Amino acid sequence: MAPETTATDAVQERSRARSPRPAATPRRSPPLDAAAAGRALRILRREARNWNAPVLTLMAAEKHDPFLTLIGCILSLRTKDETTAVAAPRLFERARTPQAMLKLTATEIERLIFPVGFYRTKARVILGICRDLLERFGGRVPDDLDALVTLKGVGRKTANLVITESFRKPGICVDTHVHRIANRWGLARTKTPDHTEQALRAVLPRRYWLEINPLLVALGQTICHPTSPRCSQCPVAPICPRIGVTRSR
Repeated sequence: MAPETTATDAVQERSRARSPRPAATPRRSPPLDAAAAGRALRILRREARNWNAPVLTLMAAEKHDPFLTLIGCILSLRTKDETTAVAAPRLFERARTPQAMLKLTATEIERLIFPVGFYRTKARVILGICRDLLERFGGRVPDDLDALVTLKGVGRKTANLVITESFRKPGICVDTHVHRIANRWGLARTKTPDHTEQALRAVLPRRYWLEINPLLVALGQTICHPTSPRCSQCPVAPICPRIGVTRSR
C-alpha cells in the first residue's frame, strides 16, 4: 500500500512543480585542432560573401598594387575601416607611387588623410617609407617579409598583409580580430598578435594562410565582437569552444 500523502507533502510537491528548473549549462566544444580549424574556415568561406569584407582586402583585390596596399595598411592602423576607406582613395588620387608621394609635403599628406588616427605621424612615416623604397629597393615594394619589416613603421602585421594580399605568398596577417578569435578557438594561447602569428604558423596548414585574415576579420567585425559576441548568429558556433567568452548574444 502506498504511503498516505499529507497536506504538507502536497504543498511541497506543488511548490516544486512551480519552481523553474535550473538552466542547463551549454556544452562547450573542445579547442579546435588543425582539422577543425579548416572546417571552420570552409564554413566562413561560404558565409563571408554575405558580409562586408575588410576594406584593405577590397583595396588589394581591386588594385593588386603592393604600394597602395602598404600605404593603405599604414593608414588603417588604429583607425576605423570607414575612415580609411575615405582617406586612402583621397591620398591615392594625388599620389600612387613613391616618386609621386615624395612630391607632396608632410602637411599636404596630413590634410589628405585626416582624420585617420595619428595622421601627423603617419604622414612622416609614409614619406620615410617612400624615400627608403627609392633608395634601397629601386622604388619597388619588396616581396620578402624580412625586407619589408626593415622599413620604418612597418611591422609584421603590415608586412604579412602586403605579402599575402598583393604578392599572394604564404603568410599569416594577425590583427586584433585574428588574435582574439584564434584564442577563442583554442588555436593559440597567446598574449600578443606576434605570438599568435607564430602559433598559427605552427598549427595551421599553409593552404589556409592566405584566407585566415580576411575571413576572421570579417567574422570579428560582424559577429565575433570583443565583448558580447553574437554567438547565436555565428555559423561556426556548434564547434567553437568560446574560450574566454563570459557573455554572448
